[in-house]
Amino acid sequence: MKNLIILIGNAGQDPEIRKLENGTSVAKVSLATKESWKDKDGNWKDETQWHSLQLWRDLADRSINIKKGSLVYAEGKVTYRKYTDKDGIERNQTDIVVSSFRVLDKKESNAKETEVPQSTEFDDLAS
Repeated sequence: MKNLIILIGNAGQDPEIRKLENGTSVAKVSLATKESWKDKDGNWKDETQWHSLQLWRDLADRSINIKKGSLVYAEGKVTYRKYTDKDGIERNQTDIVVSSFRVLDKKESNAKETEVPQSTEFDDLAS
């Protein structure tokens, strides 16, 4: 059995990076994925799903490369947890614990020419 998820989407904000008491880095960032389809009347419909990503240790430190709007490829596992909020209400939280990620944005050179993206192996997936 395998718990694996692959997402390609846009970052909803810059990552929130913090250090735990033991010095471990953790980052949180939201990622939006979008699906488009035609309904039975031929009209285009869009559906956006928001995912909560958690990045730990060196991945958290590297997450400074993610900026709001960046196109991101992320692999990880789905985790579920329950917690009680400050009002005593039990909540459920679904997170993606990231095991690897790559920013797919294209780099721009000084001449304002578009260079090869950081990752070419996923270009067809990002289109």
